[in-house]
Amino acid sequence: MAVDVIMPQMGESIFEGTITKWLKKPGDKIERDEPLFEISTDKVDAEIPAPAAGVLKEIKVNEGQTVPIQTVVAVIDAAGAAVAAPPPQAEAPRPAPAPAPPKAQVSKPAVVAAAPAVPPAVVAPPPAPPLHAAPNGEKVRSSPLVRRLAREHNIDIARLSGTGAGGRVSKHDILAAIGGAPAARPAAPAPVAAPPRPSAAPPPPAGPGSPDAALRDKMYFGQYDVQPMSIMRQRIAEHMVLSKHVSPHVYSLEEADVTGIVRLRASMKEKFEQETGTKLTYMPFFLRAAVEALRAFPTVNASVDGTNIVLHKECNIGVAVALDWGLIVPVVKNAEEKNFLGLGRTMNDLAERARTKKLKPEEVTESTFSITNPGSYGGLFGLAVINQPNVAILGLGSIEKRPVVINDAIAVRSMVYLSLSYDHRVVDGAVAHQFMSHVKRTLENWTEPIL
Repeated sequence: MAVDVIMPQMGESIFEGTITKWLKKPGDKIERDEPLFEISTDKVDAEIPAPAAGVLKEIKVNEGQTVPIQTVVAVIDAAGAAVAAPPPQAEAPRPAPAPAPPKAQVSKPAVVAAAPAVPPAVVAPPPAPPLHAAPNGEKVRSSPLVRRLAREHNIDIARLSGTGAGGRVSKHDILAAIGGAPAARPAAPAPVAAPPRPSAAPPPPAGPGSPDAALRDKMYFGQYDVQPMSIMRQRIAEHMVLSKHVSPHVYSLEEADVTGIVRLRASMKEKFEQETGTKLTYMPFFLRAAVEALRAFPTVNASVDGTNIVLHKECNIGVAVALDWGLIVPVVKNAEEKNFLGLGRTMNDLAERARTKKLKPEEVTESTFSITNPGSYGGLFGLAVINQPNVAILGLGSIEKRPVVINDAIAVRSMVYLSLSYDHRVVDGAVAHQFMSHVKRTLENWTEPIL
């Protein structure tokens, strides 16, 4: 019995996915729920398990291709088929060429046939003619982010030609309308897909923020390799450019004496792990300090919707996790309701599943504030880009022993630099520094029991 493997829907607002890697090849035996392939969406990268045990009969969508949800991407010969002699034997000869043409008639795979390394928002251009029919009124298909950007910039989505799956108005479409990006930009996938090798005629780049032709000419000289961005790297680039375009960034710095916390962690680390099964890291201390400051200064726990400020009641804190292949920001939901142990367990669990591609789309959405930790890699401090739609992000530097003056005497203390990047449309400098002072006081005067 043949079992179709479909592109799953990884969230309500996700309508397509890109296959980044096949973990099995045709002819391989697979078990039910064994990882079969990896996908990348607007929200997360994830491993998709096999829906049935058997043998992978056919791969219909290659790595790098983006297809709408519910598209058949592969076919499995179910394990039970070998036992039920007649039906499986009929399929054993692999009449693959016959079924292939009917599948090719479906428009979904054709939408992305030439888009190996371009984000979903840019993937649809090859069949541009059918998608350029203007949507009608309220039936325009778009994501909440696209609708918010349209409101902020007074753009009528109904007048845009959607290049997303099924004619959806994508993030690329709205960015092009806002910044006057050239309409021909989506045509770049074909050149980018060429093998990465030195060339006298450099391939035109794709995606937001691409340099113009004059600047590109200055990039390609001597010997070089061209490496197309991964899907995740393209999305990171989109989000960073969008954030800088939308939010006027301002920065505030603070220095905190965390000697007490360092000593507490050193003395309790082994006991904490033995009793809770969770490693004791510094992150729960900073999460707690951020929550207390957000409660005291709610305008930092906000978003902007046009001329309205949305003040969030929950403290959903996104924490940036560095991966070998990029960066992702899982969210600790309702952090204000969790005790120290709850914060530690939640953060450790999210970080581990982020590294193993087990996160769910809802676990990387609805953040109200963010934290990034360049200090874990030795950074003195960093000036981070705001994670939209937040209005601020806290950066943590490395904890180092430094000489400081205490009561007119020099002492060696464990110190850390803290940075706050904030959206000046909402947060003023006075509020930002008061927020940082609150974080500093919480860290320097830690009283909450950790067990």
